[in-house]
Amino acid sequence: LWLMAVDVGNGLTPDECAAIGRFRGLGGAVLTARDHQNLGSCLRGLGSLGQVNEFHDASLDPASRCDDQDNPDISWPNYHSGSNGDYQPVLAEQPVHQLLRTARTASGRIEWFPAHPHEGSVSAHVPFATVVAGGRSTATGRQFNLAVALDGKRTPEGRPMGRAVAESTFHHFADYNWDLDRGAPSFVTDRPGSQIRADPSLLGVFKDYVRNLATWLQPPDHH
Repeated sequence: LWLMAVDVGNGLTPDECAAIGRFRGLGGAVLTARDHQNLGSCLRGLGSLGQVNEFHDASLDPASRCDDQDNPDISWPNYHSGSNGDYQPVLAEQPVHQLLRTARTASGRIEWFPAHPHEGSVSAHVPFATVVAGGRSTATGRQFNLAVALDGKRTPEGRPMGRAVAESTFHHFADYNWDLDRGAPSFVTDRPGSQIRADPSLLGVFKDYVRNLATWLQPPDHH
């Protein structure tokens, strides 16, 4: 189940959240992708997968989480990884997670993600959570997480739960970020970049990441 969450709290009903929880409890896998501030905050209802998605919280320090200085109307958390239409370098610790592996780079890993001026916040502060990929703000140099994976958790009955991945923004997968000619909604005022248009080969390598997600998220007996 891939959830592109762009709501501000009402995208999923409590019954739908409970159904997704049962789905994971039966081995079903889930990917979530949110965006800045509270976009996608219905994900809070998804147990541990909701916990790795961090939203506007009065208990957190906003100064370290408000990164996009060109859009004062966009509140925290947000991180500026670059312009729509550009690439951002991916930071990864060894050993590299299998989601980042590719045979198409000398390093053997995916090195670039599509960029976005205001990505959301995902953390690995719960059991069985691992940071898959990190980014660095082009505005402040702060490091932040691009993707977090959940793997290995069991239900109270002892069954393996389905894997899950939380993305910091759905813009990693948005048609506009992959191809500016697709156009953007009228409210998008950010100046676009040109790196993907100039060299689409790196986007081709990034699509290995999308394929890896589709494979890794399958229940093991479907591999």
